[in-house]
Amino acid sequence: MPHQHTGLDKAQVLTEALPYIQRFSGKTLVVKYGGNAMTDPELESSFARDIVLLKTVGLNPIVVHGGGPQVDSLLKRLGQESDRIDGMRVTDEATMEVVEMVLGGSVNKSIVNLINKHGGRAIGLTGKDGNLLRARKLLMKKQNEDGSVKEIDLGMVGEVVGVKTDVLQMFTQSDFIPVIAPLGVDEQGNTYNINADLVAGKVAEALGAEKLILLTNISGVLDENKNLLTGLTTHEVDQLIETGVIYGGMIPKVSCALDAVKGGVVSAHIVDGRVPHATLLEIFTDHGVGTLITNRAKAAHPDA
Repeated sequence: MPHQHTGLDKAQVLTEALPYIQRFSGKTLVVKYGGNAMTDPELESSFARDIVLLKTVGLNPIVVHGGGPQVDSLLKRLGQESDRIDGMRVTDEATMEVVEMVLGGSVNKSIVNLINKHGGRAIGLTGKDGNLLRARKLLMKKQNEDGSVKEIDLGMVGEVVGVKTDVLQMFTQSDFIPVIAPLGVDEQGNTYNINADLVAGKVAEALGAEKLILLTNISGVLDENKNLLTGLTTHEVDQLIETGVIYGGMIPKVSCALDAVKGGVVSAHIVDGRVPHATLLEIFTDHGVGTLITNRAKAAHPDA
């Protein structure tokens, strides 16, 4: 469309967004923020403005963030290298101290600051605050060549066993936007580092959220011909994993989206965080910019 119509374009964009704003007003959405969107200043501002806009038009956004690269760079500066097994960080107590400083401290506060700078009222939390995230040690299962399965101890790496929703409801019912660092605590008070996608999924499930949005460094789920698959049912996702179309590093992300939807979240979105305003485009436009996974269309799959 020629540029002299920008005023009209804006009006069209707003009218296209209106039914979505009406439909989602008062609903909760959980956004996992990480990767490129977190390190590029332009994408950082577009993300913060999106979150503030969502809150302003009556939705309840909750942000869960990662921070792997930031943890790596501080460990390196301190001369503490940490190993990874299948992409999971082996976390001993010395590493955990750094993880907590970075995720619960510098990264969390910089996101809070970013949202506040764009006119929101963000408040930073870790899973320790108000016992928000109850965790237990995660034992990673790895298959040996002979088919047997061994469990690998990754140290202070955890999984979520419980979410105290009252802490979050207190904030979402007011003007505040919670920003959660993915650290959990067990019955004995031990701190665990938890994968941020998993935390976002569990928080979305516990709150019965309308949407779970996972911002990633890829354009979404692609088919064999590298075309973006925009809408998938849980049944179709299971089939794509089985046939190997979804593979490698995508599997944990997609499984996380799948679990959330199976656990009661209305829809999960795997969205390209490298696209400016990806969050808004995914929620408020007819086309969206990522892969949407829902439980609907069950009728179309009698066996689903």
